[in-house]
Amino acid sequence: MVADIATGGLVVIDKSAGMTSHDVVARVRRIAGTRKVGHAGTLDPMATGVLVLGIGRATKLLGYVMGHDKTYCATVRLGERTTTDDRDGELTDAIDASAITENQIRDAFEAQVGLISQVPSAVSAIKVQGRRAYDLVRAGEQVELAAREVRIASIDITGIARGRRADIDIVVRCSAGTYIRAIARDVGSALGVGGHLTALRRTAIGAIDEAVALTVDELAHRVESGAGAVAVPLDDAVRRTFRIRELSGDEARELSFGRRIDAVGDPEEIVGAIDPQGRAIALVDGHGRAKVVFAPA
Repeated sequence: MVADIATGGLVVIDKSAGMTSHDVVARVRRIAGTRKVGHAGTLDPMATGVLVLGIGRATKLLGYVMGHDKTYCATVRLGERTTTDDRDGELTDAIDASAITENQIRDAFEAQVGLISQVPSAVSAIKVQGRRAYDLVRAGEQVELAAREVRIASIDITGIARGRRADIDIVVRCSAGTYIRAIARDVGSALGVGGHLTALRRTAIGAIDEAVALTVDELAHRVESGAGAVAVPLDDAVRRTFRIRELSGDEARELSFGRRIDAVGDPEEIVGAIDPQGRAIALVDGHGRAKVVFAPA
């Protein structure tokens, strides 16, 4: 079982296609023998790749991990539209895309890079009057979501397969809240032929990538062998996720009681506070106030 569930850490799952994020959390709870498990951002059932979970005190990190930039590998099919902007939806339109040039394709993807206004896919998990948008769509209701500002750092095209349909392999680095399905939809619309995702894999959330990810079955075998479930212990997770402030013994003690310490810099920045023994004590804002305490007195 987990060596120290109370302290905990991050579990990095390589999610397989067909599983929901809720399915993964339920399996990990059973494997780890604790209900104190949460995840940092969902993946669609069709998507694979990095799903970060927290166990024990590390669940307090998840809201911050969720806000980090993401990296995805995806395949966009030009020449077809679907009801969900991905392969799981019903085909609604098919248009010959063979006349579109490679330069037009590259320009259309490049137009998505930067700070853009993006309308999320109607089958997203965004809530509309208390209900998930995808539930409303599946119930046959029309859903119109407001555009939101997202930042797409880069879109690299790694492969182009041409024909009546064009399959474009891309690597996307983007801010939290970006919908890769919406990129496929919008590029297809800009080229006049429609588009949707046929494959999606998340390869990294911030500095946590697929190199430390395990499938759910691999995690189960790891725990059965006595190695524990935690891939990234809490102290290491804080170091990977935040800029670090080294504390004195007195400062560590004050933070453990939830008391304020001297200002640490930028008022908007959250930093990880590490005691002289290298243990993560808290997350602290620029005013020196503890936002999260991992080691309460």
